Amino acid sequence: MSRNTKINVLLLLAVAALAVLPLVLGLGDHKEEPFTGSDAEAEKTITEIDPDYEPWFSPLYEPPSGEIESALFAAQAALGAGVLAYCFGLRRGRRQGEERAARAALRGASASEGD
Repeated sequence: MSRNTKINVLLLLAVAALAVLPLVLGLGDHKEEPFTGSDAEAEKTITEIDPDYEPWFSPLYEPPSGEIESALFAAQAALGAGVLAYCFGLRRGRRQGEERAARAALRGASASEGD
């Protein structure tokens, strides 16, 4: 197994552990909704500190359910990952194209010197 393969396997195991360990260890068992987002936790904490707090603005769109909100969040994350992957792939493709062009130019120069 190559070094890169070992690193990739270790990274995948680490990600799987981060996803599974909170469930296995029961880290959210003492809460009513154990794995809510940070927005909900912040709102809960603010209302505990100051019950009369009024938000400065309201959301432009309030999804009708938590499932739709999660789906929109996942779509946003997928779109962002797609844009990043495209940019990285474009940069790599350009670099590879430049390397090929440089090699072809060297081959062409060496072939013309031999004439």
